[in-house]
This record gives sequence, structure tokens and C-alpha cells, in this order.
Amino acid sequence: MRMDLAWRGLTEAPDPTGASVLVLDGNELADVPDLSGFSGLRELHLDGNRLTRVPDCPPYLEVLFLYGNAVETIPASLPGGLRHLALGGNRISEVPGSLWELTELESLNLAENTIAEISPAIGGLGSLRMLDLGHNRLGSVPAEIGDLGLTDYLYLSDNGLTEVPSALGRLDRLAYLNLTDNRLTSLPATIGDMAGLVELRLYNNRLVSLPSSMGRLPRLRELHLQGNRLTSLPDISGLGELRVLDLRNNHLRELPSVPARLTHLDLRNNRLRTLPDALPYTLEKLDLRWTKLDGEPPVLERLRARGCVVLR
Repeated sequence: MRMDLAWRGLTEAPDPTGASVLVLDGNELADVPDLSGFSGLRELHLDGNRLTRVPDCPPYLEVLFLYGNAVETIPASLPGGLRHLALGGNRISEVPGSLWELTELESLNLAENTIAEISPAIGGLGSLRMLDLGHNRLGSVPAEIGDLGLTDYLYLSDNGLTEVPSALGRLDRLAYLNLTDNRLTSLPATIGDMAGLVELRLYNNRLVSLPSSMGRLPRLRELHLQGNRLTSLPDISGLGELRVLDLRNNHLRELPSVPARLTHLDLRNNRLRTLPDALPYTLEKLDLRWTKLDGEPPVLERLRARGCVVLR
């Protein structure tokens, strides 16, 4: 039975007898009583309350969501069969070693905390498909992150990362990678081995160049590079699935050939003076604001005639 009492202004947790799913999101709960005796409970949703600790959980719990509370520590004894765990948006500064023993985990959200270190033992979470470590205080991530079987997403945004391990290249089934708002000056060449990538977000770093291997990501549809220090690009013309290319706020002086099926190209605030004689006929939007081109390149008239929105 599903017991859904979300957004009811509750200050006390109800008796969950008979429930397999208990949803108490968005209430005013400051504490939850011992639930370890409710062996039929499989999902516990407590996002957006006022909890300062993780409640005692039943032994067969599979889903535990506590996003957006005031929890400071992760207990050493969480149910061994957890598949989904969300502890983002709390006040957690350390991750106990026992967490890396939850080998049934498929998704783990520890974002928006103050975590400064991740153990190499994370590599033992072989069932993990989704990992969010964004908005923490990580100065590095262990190479063992490449041992994970991630398929859906990896968020490492808004940390203090100055580099990422070459082992990332082993995540060849990962669809979405977010490394935004860090201090990266370069990327490992192995990023070109991430053949499953569909979306790659690298904006607001300190990248001055990109590895040539990025030109061989066969499924990539979106590449976000705004807010870096790029003066040139490798050959990316072979990225046949690429539709969105965001290059605003860089130092580009020349635009190489771009993929033939591109639909959105953002070149705002670069140092370009000219454009290539040909741009993809598939373009739906070309943004050139605050890029001071010399005159009016003929290619712009042709794009407008095809219905492309050109902003200058």
C-alpha cells in the first residue's frame, strides 16, 4: 500500500502500518520515530523536511530519499538492500566507509553538501547507474570512479576540481557528464573513449584547449563549453549527431568546420572576425551577439533565407 501524505504540514510522522511506500515530502517533520520494525516498508520519502538525522530504517528498505533536510551524518548501518539513496542538500561533510558496502545501489545523490573527499572504495558500487556529487568541496575524485557501471548521469559540477582522472574514459556507457563550474585547465585524452556520451557540460572552467579525441564521440548531441579560455577547437566536424554547440564567452579567433547536422550554435562574446563560407543548412539559431565580426559575412544572408534565426 502507498501512503502519500506529502505537503500536508505534518509535524509528526503517521503510523506506517501496512504501507510499503511512505511519502512524507515537504512537511515540517523534525524527527521520525524508529521504523526498523516495519519490515514491509520498501520506500521512504522524506525530502524537504527539517530532519537532523537519518531515521532508523526497516531492514528491507530499497528507496530512501532525504533530500533538503539538515542531516549532518550518514549512519553506519543503512539497509544493505538499498537501491536508491538521496542525501543531497544536507550538511554532510564526511562519507562513512560503510556506505561503499551498499553494493545494490543504483542511484546515489550526495549533492549540495560539504564533502571534501571520496574514498577509492566507491569503485565497489558495481550496480550504480547514476551518481551526483555536485556542489560539494571535492578537490579531486578517485580513479576508481572509472570502475563504476554508470549509464545515466555523473554530476561533478561546482566543486574545486583542477583535474579529472583518465579513468573516466572507462565509463563508455555513460550518457550525461557534468563537470561545470570547476577549475579544470585540461581534460584527459581518454574522454574520447566515452562512446555513450549524449550530453557533455564543461562550462565555467579554465580550459585553454581540448583533446583531439573529443572529435570521436559518436553519440554526442550537446556540447556546452561556454565560459572557458579556448582559443581554438580540435576537429569536431565528425560529430555526426551533434545538434547543440555552445561556445560563448571564450577567446576563439577562428571557427573550424562544424558538424553538418548542427541546429544551435552560440558564438557570443568571442574574438572572431570572420566566419566560414559555409555553415550547416540545418542551423535553426546562430547567436553572434558581442562578437565583433568584420562586416556582414555572406553566409548570414543565406542562413536567414533558410529560416535560421541570426542574432547579432
